[in-house]
Amino acid sequence: MFDLDKWQEILGTMRRNKLRTFLTAFGVFWGIFMLVLLLGAGQGIENGIWKEFGSGAKNSLFVSAGKTSLPWQGLQPGREIKFTNDDLEAIRTHVDGVELLASRNRLFGEYTIINGTKNGSYQVFGANAEFFQISGEQLAQGRLLNPLDGLEQRKVMLLGEKVRKVLFGDSGGIGQYVRVKGVFFRVVGTFTNTGNNGRNEERAFVPFTTFQTTFNQYNQVQRIGISSRKGTPVKALEAQVRQLLARRHQFDPTDKQALELDNNEEEVARFEGLFRGIKLFVSVIGVLTLVAGVVGVSNIMLIIVQERTREIGVRKALGATPWSIISMIVQESVVITSVSGYLGLLAGVALLDAVRYALEQAGGTTSYFDHPQVNVGVALSATALLVVSGAVAGLIPATKAANVKPIEALRAE
Repeated sequence: MFDLDKWQEILGTMRRNKLRTFLTAFGVFWGIFMLVLLLGAGQGIENGIWKEFGSGAKNSLFVSAGKTSLPWQGLQPGREIKFTNDDLEAIRTHVDGVELLASRNRLFGEYTIINGTKNGSYQVFGANAEFFQISGEQLAQGRLLNPLDGLEQRKVMLLGEKVRKVLFGDSGGIGQYVRVKGVFFRVVGTFTNTGNNGRNEERAFVPFTTFQTTFNQYNQVQRIGISSRKGTPVKALEAQVRQLLARRHQFDPTDKQALELDNNEEEVARFEGLFRGIKLFVSVIGVLTLVAGVVGVSNIMLIIVQERTREIGVRKALGATPWSIISMIVQESVVITSVSGYLGLLAGVALLDAVRYALEQAGGTTSYFDHPQVNVGVALSATALLVVSGAVAGLIPATKAANVKPIEALRAE
């Protein structure tokens, strides 16, 4: 039942002891505020790292050719390994657990892509249709490259959004022609890719077979992308691919420099371990914050009880029940912790929103940090737990006060 007199008395007590009330409230406010900031910063780091990964397949393996560093069956080290189209077919046929098999070549350096009077220097790649499912390019307009483009060696091109904006401005550019090294390509689509801090959008792709014949890279494969079937570890694919290519190109399977292997599954596992460590750190800090808040409230409540010992004695002498005394002290504790905790939560969320807005205005170019946010449910739960803990902390001195005999309380100084 709502007791207006009791609430007025609690508020009057808080007004008479402004400094004490402020210091208690600030301790709770600061604890929740810092907890929200830590949670938001941890999530921002996680979002930023996943953004650098892009939206590509996490269960993927990329293979590039290198140079041998070990002798093998009479062959000297230092030989350059070169992949061919036959290597792709061998992997497709002899490696178990392959879901997607992609190939990609590129023109070394940056080449000028020309549209009328507009031009820009960008990287130009040749890739098959499966490559985009593995590397994570997302369609923005038009269409992606498809298997028929490669089968018919069509002169079509897929542009990154940053390339499109330079060459076509506000117009889409779909169906228009651009020129690379004197060869015309029809633009069939544009893509977005958050990887590499957005630099992956400064690229253009043509069908893999078209690229090989047009730019004189016949039967050359520079980079192979593989994704594993569900239930097949990428590490198992890596071992099979290394053994197969070692047999085909005559090098020691243990030669680490003969092949460059980029196992995304292992990278993802490492970062997930990092995220678990960050979350554990934030959890420990959160627990310590709650403990500090509880201790602070408990100490203040103990001081309040000591200061009001005579008052409590008078109340008991006039017939106040132990519960009325306990509830008065506990309610004061709850008011301080709940109001200050809620304000700390609002301040933390507001600061995270301000940081997120500033990043968006800056173009979101900060590496490894993106869209800091906090799980409001977790923050509210922490605040509620702190309020409950504060009530429990106030209950101990309140119970002690309720058990004081009136005659002893009246004698207190």
